[in-house]
Amino acid sequence: MSIFEIIMLLCFGAAWPVSIYKSYVSRTTAGKSVIFLYIVLLGYSAGIIHKLLYKPDIVTSLYILNGFMVLIDIIIYYRNRMIEAKYKSEQQTS
Repeated sequence: MSIFEIIMLLCFGAAWPVSIYKSYVSRTTAGKSVIFLYIVLLGYSAGIIHKLLYKPDIVTSLYILNGFMVLIDIIIYYRNRMIEAKYKSEQQTS
């Protein structure tokens, strides 16, 4: 277990709730890259797999928590995309 790995995961982890909140409240995909979110999720998944295979410790829970928050942000992205599509459809029929 590395104190630097813990600090990194805590810092990134502190940013995800803000991102989730902004995505949820804005109801738009503007400024959000779903590809970026998938890349980050892949990175956290790789960290989880590494921890489980080679060095299982309590830090694994931070990887899981951060990955879960990214997954929530991805789900909100698709919700916002549906909201935008519905709004666009309503605008075209009006």
